[in-house]
Amino acid sequence: MYKNKIIFIAPLDWGLGHATRCVPLIKKLSIHNTIILGITPLTQLIFDNEFPQLKRIQIEPYGISYSKRLPILLLLMLNYWRIKCVIKKENTQLKQIVSENKIDLVISDNRLGLYHSAVESIYITHQLHIQAGIFSKLANSIHQAYMKHYDAVWIPDYENEEQSLAGNLSHASPIKHPTYIGPLSRLEKNILKEISIDYLFLLSGPEPQRTNLESALIDIANKTNKKIALVRGTNQTLKTKILNHITPYDLPDAETLSQLITLADTIICRSGYSTLMDMHELRKTKLILIPTPSQTEQEYLANYWKVKFGAKVVTQYQLKQLEL
Repeated sequence: MYKNKIIFIAPLDWGLGHATRCVPLIKKLSIHNTIILGITPLTQLIFDNEFPQLKRIQIEPYGISYSKRLPILLLLMLNYWRIKCVIKKENTQLKQIVSENKIDLVISDNRLGLYHSAVESIYITHQLHIQAGIFSKLANSIHQAYMKHYDAVWIPDYENEEQSLAGNLSHASPIKHPTYIGPLSRLEKNILKEISIDYLFLLSGPEPQRTNLESALIDIANKTNKKIALVRGTNQTLKTKILNHITPYDLPDAETLSQLITLADTIICRSGYSTLMDMHELRKTKLILIPTPSQTEQEYLANYWKVKFGAKVVTQYQLKQLEL
């Protein structure tokens, strides 16, 4: 592990998962190194809470959001040139950051342009083989071309395929020497309060799909008397009326979130990889996974966890049939 280095770390701002999974890595590296964080308005929500003492530099946001109608793959294709401009901008910005802060090491979590020709650059991803249907070959070709700019690729998963949390996503790849660093989670099993929760709704991901799911789940929750915790993953005002048996939490810290997940009987959540790593860390097996519509990675992970770990999978369009 590195010592006496000035390390610049920046995660992708597609939801909060990339930022949260960087937390344990940052904590470990900060013991013997100086850490500087690259943040956007979204990832700042996590890092202001977790690392108020660390220097932070605003970098170009990717600003990816879902559409109510368009599949995510089509949306990304329509935004290809805009995203490519962001990648170019962040690469230019990194050169200035490295020069001004005397950076020794750059760690990018899925930000494609954060590499530097004169500084060791590491890329973190769990998607060595992107699942994108008929666009898989094209998507992987583009992704692999960017990964070649980095000195190393770190995969937050087990190297042993029998233990893998991401299946083919993290293993079926032509990358010659990937480094498996094991699952990353900022959560720890630490119960401080004796409470009972029947269901925990764990909401995450870009808008407007996060709000769409929130509204649908609240409609279901208001029809039952089960005790429910609602982790919203945002600090925006809750506009949907909730009854007294539902307790909302906007952006709980890691300790509170760990308690809520540990004490909940059943977790209802998206099948984003960072969320699944948290479930694995806290040994939660009663899961109802709702992949984001047209998000092929989440659809793959949901089905993989259904087969391998016994999770229940419900599409967003089947939610009206869900009974608590």
